Amino acid sequence: MAILVPDKPFTWTIRVYYEDTDTCGIVYYANYLKFFERARTEWLRSVGFEQQQVADELGLRFVIARVGCDFKQPARLDDVIDVDVRVARAGSASIVFDQTARRADTVLATARVRAGCIESTSLIPMPMPPLLRAAVEQLPQLET
Repeated sequence: MAILVPDKPFTWTIRVYYEDTDTCGIVYYANYLKFFERARTEWLRSVGFEQQQVADELGLRFVIARVGCDFKQPARLDDVIDVDVRVARAGSASIVFDQTARRADTVLATARVRAGCIESTSLIPMPMPPLLRAAVEQLPQLET
């Protein structure tokens, strides 16, 4: 059975550096994917798991199966950006994240990201291990 989880996002704050910008002086579009990835990694840490620990102890790695991203407004050098992470849906072998990059109340970019679970060595799909699934299921649920 799939569950829908937290309405309240996990938020990770970053600053835009020169290396993040393009020749127009705004954040290069592909760098938002990096920001979103880093925020998901920090979300995972916030629920008690490190990426390498998950691979070593649970035999699991996450792979991105799908990303859809909409760019709304530009971010510029030295901007402080909050990157929100919401778990929109957790299935048996995948998690769907809704993510938003914003400067204060201005939405800069939004993304929906589907991460699949694969076995660390064979790289074949596998169900989310019970320990990790329990951590996700303990989060507030929108629907069951």
